[in-house]
Amino acid sequence: MKILATLLILGAVVTVAYWTNYLIAGDVRVLPDYWYGAFEDAFPVADLWMALCMFVAGIGLWRGARSGALFGLMAGSALIYLAAMDITFNVEHGLYALLPRSGAMIAETVINASSLGLGVATLLMSWRRAAKRSSFG
Repeated sequence: MKILATLLILGAVVTVAYWTNYLIAGDVRVLPDYWYGAFEDAFPVADLWMALCMFVAGIGLWRGARSGALFGLMAGSALIYLAAMDITFNVEHGLYALLPRSGAMIAETVINASSLGLGVATLLMSWRRAAKRSSFG
């Protein structure tokens, strides 16, 4: 659980760093087009909710608190949902074709894959942990 806790806290920090860059420098933007920005601009609040859940889950799991598993369920769900939104958008608009020539798209793809993987792992591990400590499961 300590590894998962560390990854969740790190993911929360990376999420805040991503949005800081997006809003200030813009290096993480894949395209300068309006339609791309309009889509991405809809995510900060949802991503910050995800980051908050990840951070609280990470702290709770590190400490072995039941709240860590419960927030882990919320964080895992948010990670999967937001990854699915991003992946669907990227597929529908052919953005993965930019991978050979776009560092920002490479970073976006790493974020998509790690969000999906961390989300699934967080849900599975948090469910097991929460089920051990309660009557649901």
